[in-house]
Amino acid sequence: MNSKHLAAAAIALFALTGCAADKSKEKVMESKEKVAETIVNPENINLATIVGEEKPAGRVELYDLGDFKLHVYYTQDVMNDASYIIEGADSVVTMEEPLFMVNVNEFGAYLAKIGKPVARRITDYHLGGTADHEVLMAKGMPAFVKGPVYGGMMKSFEQAFGDTMTDLPTGKEDEVDFDTKEVFAGVPFEFRHGASTDFPAASILIGGKAYYTHWTPAKAHMSHLQLSSRAAVDAEIAEAERELNSGAVLFIGGHGGAATRDAVEFKIAYLKTIKHLLATADTPDTFVAALTEAYPSLPAADGLPSLAAALYK
Repeated sequence: MNSKHLAAAAIALFALTGCAADKSKEKVMESKEKVAETIVNPENINLATIVGEEKPAGRVELYDLGDFKLHVYYTQDVMNDASYIIEGADSVVTMEEPLFMVNVNEFGAYLAKIGKPVARRITDYHLGGTADHEVLMAKGMPAFVKGPVYGGMMKSFEQAFGDTMTDLPTGKEDEVDFDTKEVFAGVPFEFRHGASTDFPAASILIGGKAYYTHWTPAKAHMSHLQLSSRAAVDAEIAEAERELNSGAVLFIGGHGGAATRDAVEFKIAYLKTIKHLLATADTPDTFVAALTEAYPSLPAADGLPSLAAALYK
């Protein structure tokens, strides 16, 4: 199966996520402090030299956030997944380890080169190549990933991607309550409720400086996989506003990697434009035309017909 076919299969299969049930609205911890507009610049890591590969499958950015370092591993796979290493003084935490074997091996080699023990492996929205290692998941997610929505999606992935995909994890699954703070590798992790129309996983504030959600905010048209209904528009606005008020300076996600505050601000404005157009555009075609006119040069415009179909069903 070539890369174009893999990408098409991934997108079609991942559409199963739209079936996820809404989560109940619960109290969410939020920082009341005014956020400084801090720009954090990454160091681009020479992955080829570190892991001894001529043409690495992924790439790495390193952010020094003072009390800890954040390694962002861009898998560059068909689903645009990203994995993370949070490096403390004496140990590290991994988050959302990769799904495909080529990335699992590369990520593992890079992790080994850091040379510090793994204090915790966090699996939030994405199962990955954690093998038989113990993982930490948000309360309720171990059961959800074995259920018909997520479990069915993973079986479909196995059929589509075959042995290019890693074996599903077999390690012990610990659960962490929402609205709680845990400290791993000397870094605090706050586990908050994510968007109510997404999987029942967590948005995580890391060290008070990096905010993790399922999808990295981006200056691009949003996918119908993220905005699968009109209710999702409101849910994503609410979540983005929580991001913006979290005190974080860096915003990361399971899809997309790392972004800064201006991307979150753009996302909120974009979603509010969509909400306005849904109230004024009578048909999917007029919605697409109006959104294209509002953002004439925005990337990912080829996905607008699918987005309109989801929002007008």
